[in-house]
Amino acid sequence: MKLSTLALAFIGFSSIGHSQLITPEDYAVEIEPLVITNTPGIHSYSWAKDDQGRWLIVGGRIDGLHQRQPFAAFLEADNNKFAFVIDPINEQSWSADLSVLNAGLFEQLQSTNQEFYQRDTTLYVFGGYGFSATSSGHITYTNITAIDINGLTQAIVDNASVTPYFRQITDSRMKVTGGQIGYLDSMFYLVGGQLFDGSYNPMGPDHGPGFTQDYTDEIRSFKLEDDGTTMSIVDYGAQTDSVNLHRRDYNMAPQIFPNGDFGFTAFSGVFDPNDLPYLNSVDITPAGYTVNNTFNQFLSQYHSAKISVYDSTALSNQTLFFGGMSQFYFDGGTLIEDTDVPFVKTISKVTRFNDGSMNENALTYLEMPALLGAGSEFIPTGDYLIEGEILDINAIPNQKTLIGYIYGGIESSDKNIFFINDGTQSSASNTIFKVYINKSIAGYEEQEIIEDLVQNMNVFPNPAKKEITIQFTVPKLSDVHYDIISTDGKILKKDSFGILENGIYDSEIDIRDLESGNYIVQLFNGEYLIQYKFIKK
Repeated sequence: MKLSTLALAFIGFSSIGHSQLITPEDYAVEIEPLVITNTPGIHSYSWAKDDQGRWLIVGGRIDGLHQRQPFAAFLEADNNKFAFVIDPINEQSWSADLSVLNAGLFEQLQSTNQEFYQRDTTLYVFGGYGFSATSSGHITYTNITAIDINGLTQAIVDNASVTPYFRQITDSRMKVTGGQIGYLDSMFYLVGGQLFDGSYNPMGPDHGPGFTQDYTDEIRSFKLEDDGTTMSIVDYGAQTDSVNLHRRDYNMAPQIFPNGDFGFTAFSGVFDPNDLPYLNSVDITPAGYTVNNTFNQFLSQYHSAKISVYDSTALSNQTLFFGGMSQFYFDGGTLIEDTDVPFVKTISKVTRFNDGSMNENALTYLEMPALLGAGSEFIPTGDYLIEGEILDINAIPNQKTLIGYIYGGIESSDKNIFFINDGTQSSASNTIFKVYINKSIAGYEEQEIIEDLVQNMNVFPNPAKKEITIQFTVPKLSDVHYDIISTDGKILKKDSFGILENGIYDSEIDIRDLESGNYIVQLFNGEYLIQYKFIKK
């Protein structure tokens, strides 16, 4: 083992931050399960609410995490082919088969990862990915479908015809899946996402049946004129950034910025140039977009239920994220990195303060009850909202108050199942969780990530045959040691680097005695733990 100090040029690797317990805002988050008979298990869907507070659910999938093999991934049989109505107050649900619609409508409405937005009483569904019988393969759809929310929900409840309540146009600029869409001052903002045609194949586009994958790398803004009969896109524009907008399957949340402007923040998402989740964020307003490289989001990298909370007294905007998948998670008080981006139970909060600075906390007093949240949605009650989307914390009474529900998503049996997934390790959840803000309880501790102290790690070459080089940063004076662990958890090698001062180091480790296969190298300094996977050839 050879240890040496490196130049500062190596500081750009993915990182783990220091953490400490802090006192949170003067409220607590609470969740309670709600089971409604015949409510479907579903994830990655689109939703809206009718005038009676009932939910309309379309699109998405009824299986769990997609499988790796092209012949088994995103099976047509697991498309959601129904529209569902759920009444969370009276605890009832209804459904209607959408196969009665024409092929253009039916196929798009059973796709997954659509972009969607409810404007007044119309739900607009854009794009989405899934199997098209018409095209004899998997495609990203080019359609915009408008749905009469009140008409359709009542028709489903009455077991009446659903066909009158859909309209559709085709526009190639809407051929997007896995993006997010927002609406502000009569303009839609379609942010990120990708065009994916063909069968999923983790080996790449030129293996097996092959596929086409193009990230939009754009913020597409437009007005959608709709007189109730015809629709058209006008005032279209696009801002392109192949570095910072090259993201999909992420969370975008409405925000009130310190100057009072309304806009959106695109948080994390996949994939950055190193094939890992983004840690930075992008702020979007009608004036343009700003990339925030002064803040890293560690705890929520994948699309999950989320809600923005605004404090008009402190002029701060918080965004709560519930479960999902993340490159980083807390195990007790230790922050762990897993570059396979596992399922997590974490409930986290990102706060933007009145000076524009941001930080991130984990709610140590509350987690999701299982590995839940990826592909789920937060559906607000509709009370205490600013502009219909952002929770006004100052308006909520000083008591336990229902603010909304978390519905659906993928429930996994373990953190990492992708490489062993045969379809039985996860499922689409049908559990609904009531979400409360309790302002009568304060003082719960949260775990804050302090980015000033950063521990970095990289391993190369990967795969390797004779030796690997570990590059890492020591944030403060500490006793550092490493383990090499098999995938079943056995420690095969271990050694100590001794007490190191803060700085950047590298170490060569001989792996010739390891058999070919997958391994984990784990670095620990008594306070931080970081893991990195590598392959021995």
